[in-house]
Amino acid sequence: MHQLRRPPHEIWVNRKRVQRIMAQKGLLRAVKRPKKRTTDSDHPYPRYPNLTKDLLVSYPDQVWVSDITYIRLQQEFVYLAIILDVFTRAVRGWCLSRLLDQELTLTALRLGLENHRPEIHHGDQGIQYAAYGYIGLLKNHAVQINMAAVEKAEENGYAERFHADNQGRGGGPI
Repeated sequence: MHQLRRPPHEIWVNRKRVQRIMAQKGLLRAVKRPKKRTTDSDHPYPRYPNLTKDLLVSYPDQVWVSDITYIRLQQEFVYLAIILDVFTRAVRGWCLSRLLDQELTLTALRLGLENHRPEIHHGDQGIQYAAYGYIGLLKNHAVQINMAAVEKAEENGYAERFHADNQGRGGGPI
């Protein structure tokens, strides 16, 4: 744009017009925004099978799902962990933190367990959900532990959709 304003052309044009013309000619490159990875499945903790694959959820607190997402701020990211009741779609627990650590998910779980207890807890195989502290808290409350397979976000569709809906991206079928 600045080059167009210099002699010999001396063409005054605004940024939006230059961008539109460049887009029409296929000269724009998409800007890649940094993404944060919230699941680290490379850990020594035990894995649990997916027990809910064909389960019909028919009453409250039968199955809870959990997930972590990030929220982009101007200079940094913050992380949101949620615990969601599949039947009622009620948030049972949540925690917002600048740190992506085990305390993030433990705080959300503790909050959920204050007034409710699920039969089954479903999460991914990330280190925050597989760590001894998290699994121990579930076992202390006699909750069955259930995990989605590695790289199978669709097996945690309820929680994924909750985050997508609340970030304005819609979300796929449940």
